[in-house]
Amino acid sequence: MAEIKDPENTILMELKGGTVTIELLPDVAPKHVERMKELARSGQYDNVAFHRVIDGFMAQTGDVQHGNMEEGFNLRMAGTGGSDMDNVPAEFSKIPHARGSIGAARSQNPDSANSQFFINFKDNDFLNGQYTVYGQVTSGMEHVDAITRGEPPAEPDRMISVKVAADA
Repeated sequence: MAEIKDPENTILMELKGGTVTIELLPDVAPKHVERMKELARSGQYDNVAFHRVIDGFMAQTGDVQHGNMEEGFNLRMAGTGGSDMDNVPAEFSKIPHARGSIGAARSQNPDSANSQFFINFKDNDFLNGQYTVYGQVTSGMEHVDAITRGEPPAEPDRMISVKVAADA
């Protein structure tokens, strides 16, 4: 596991293969970082499916409304919902959508991000300046690479648990 420099701004995501450590970027996207920590601390990301996983592109998850595989799971609706909180306005930066970066998923409206996010499998520079980057995988990317592919996957993988390192 990677050395954790800032436990308050580090996410520990448990996947079937092991732990993924994500360093959040509060100086770059403070509102997105706060939202992720709030949802993690309330347990809303636990058991949420990876509902859209495109080989060579990214793995998307975080639909806390329809994606919880233990509670009211609806694979057809997964990807259409969010949390019961207001949307988060875009926080675009010069940080690239590099392999392992965390991007805010949204609709066509740049200010529509809520709870969903994606992890880039490779450098996806065409997304730069269009989606908010607010984190970077620092260890466990091999577990992200092993997530079952599909739109949606027939047997989706899930985030078993998501915690702020300071609370773990």
